[in-house]
Amino acid sequence: MAALPHTDDLRKLFNKLIDGSHILHFHQVVDAYGHLSFRYPLDPGIFVMSRNVAPAQVSGIEDLVAYRVGDAEPLDAESFPGFAERRIHSEIYKRHPQVNAVAHSHSEAVVPYTISGVPLRAVSHMCGFLGADGLPVFDTADHMEDGDVHDLLVRSENMGAHLAKHFDDGNNVTLMRGHGFTVVASSIELAVMRAVYTQKNASIQTTALMLQGVTGVTGGVKSLSHDECMASDKTTQWSLMRPWNLWVQEIGCNEVYKKVL
Repeated sequence: MAALPHTDDLRKLFNKLIDGSHILHFHQVVDAYGHLSFRYPLDPGIFVMSRNVAPAQVSGIEDLVAYRVGDAEPLDAESFPGFAERRIHSEIYKRHPQVNAVAHSHSEAVVPYTISGVPLRAVSHMCGFLGADGLPVFDTADHMEDGDVHDLLVRSENMGAHLAKHFDDGNNVTLMRGHGFTVVASSIELAVMRAVYTQKNASIQTTALMLQGVTGVTGGVKSLSHDECMASDKTTQWSLMRPWNLWVQEIGCNEVYKKVL
C-alpha cells in the first residue's frame, strides 16, 4: 500500500489490523465475510481496511487499502477492489470523530436477535458495553432509495449515514436486520474484543432463554443494570490487553493464518 508512508507506528497498526482479522475468524465471529478497519491517526479523513478478501486470508501490507472517509474511495486509484460495504466504515468515521476502529460481522449467534424482536442486552459481566436497554436494530428496508439493491447490504452513502446514526449517544454496537452487527471502538483491540463478546453474549442469552423454555421458568432473563454495565465495561477495558495478547498467541500457533510484514 503505497498511498501512506510506512512509518513504524503505522506498521504497528497494520500488524494489529491483520491480527485482529485473524482473531475474529479464529473465534468464528467472521467467516469468508466480515471486515475490520482503523482510522489513520495522522489524518482522521483516512481509514484503512483490507481488500476484498476473507479475513483469515489477510496476510500483508499488500492486502490493505487506504480510503478517504469523505467518499469511501481509495487513495490509490489502482488499489485492489474493495468491499461493497466499506461505507459502513466511512460513514461511521465521518459522523463519529471519537471512533478509531470498526468491525462488521455476520455472526449466526447474533442474527436471530436482529429478526425476532427479542432485545439483545448485556447478560454477562464481560459485555457491559452492550448496555442495559437492548441494542438498536438497523433495517435497510427503512432507507431504500430508487436504484438500491434489495440485498440488505450497506452499499451507499445514504444507507451508511443512516446506520451511523445508530451509534449516537454512546452506543457501541448496532444490530442489522437479517444481516449481522457492527461494532465501534477507540482502538482495534477494543473493537475486536467487543465483536467477540457480542457474539458470546448472544450465545449466553440464547442458552438462558432456551433453559427457561424447557423448564417453564418465567420472569425473563436477568440482564445487567445500567450501573453494572458502566462498571463492568470500565473493568474489561482496563484488562483489554490480557485477552488480546492471548488471542495473538493463539493465532500465531495456527497454520491457517499467515502474516508477512
